Amino acid sequence: MTSTLNKEEYSKLLAETLPRIIDTETEHKRLLNEVDKLMDLGENLTPEQVEVLQLLVTLIEQYEDKHYQLKAATPLDILQELMLARGLKQKDIVDVFGSKGITSEVINGKRSISKNQAKALGTFFHVSHTLFL
Repeated sequence: MTSTLNKEEYSKLLAETLPRIIDTETEHKRLLNEVDKLMDLGENLTPEQVEVLQLLVTLIEQYEDKHYQLKAATPLDILQELMLARGLKQKDIVDVFGSKGITSEVINGKRSISKNQAKALGTFFHVSHTLFL
């Protein structure tokens, strides 16, 4: 807390928001709601509100880092997501792989995507081929 804060106002905000270490989903949602209230004020935040907002965001990030860790997407995950997003079925990408058998093996995770196939997939989906490597 910096010396430019109004301690009385800051204390009042702390009493209203009751920031604490988050250990439940209910508490997580409650503090997200408090952040939303502060964010709704836009650029009109007082220094005390900014300080409380930063504290709440830190607590939320700490909880989310612990409970919502994302795993890195594999090339197969990316392929499946792109197919889903475009409403494609396995038969729609057979030309990329050259045969139904190879396509099936890749889609079912029994075969890795080769460099040449990655380039063909990149061209087909209009994305960087490195997503599939």
